[in-house]
Amino acid sequence: MATPSVLFVCLGNICRSPLAEAALRAEAEKAGFDILVDSAGTGDWHIGSPPDPRAQAVARRHGIDISGYAGRQVTAEDFRRFTHVFALDADNLKNLRRIRPSDGTAELRLLMDMVPGREGTSVIDPYFGDDAGFDLTWDDVTRAARAIVANL
Repeated sequence: MATPSVLFVCLGNICRSPLAEAALRAEAEKAGFDILVDSAGTGDWHIGSPPDPRAQAVARRHGIDISGYAGRQVTAEDFRRFTHVFALDADNLKNLRRIRPSDGTAELRLLMDMVPGREGTSVIDPYFGDDAGFDLTWDDVTRAARAIVANL
């Protein structure tokens, strides 16, 4: 079996998707699971930018340094490179379905569909809120990361 590869996608790739990437890396490492993980945004506003300082802070509180992550925009190649592409909300899922190439092989899903009882829901977007929103986002993506490791 090929090594699973997962791409997390939100709007700007500076809050939710880098946190999801960090959470899955951590959970996979704990489980001794070999997996390729990355994150991207559907928008181009933050290409090359580090994650939001509040996202970095919540990751750091959980022992993870994401300061070296850099925002990037999702590409058509991502749908061939990754086995799984997870959108962090319904709007981004809709955009990903629109830009997915006809030869894209990645399984495309909403991330919280992986968490029993949370199917069809979005990961909270903390960008315009306070620090507490980033903690809620971390909780969501960590639960999803554990479910991904259990299911892959």
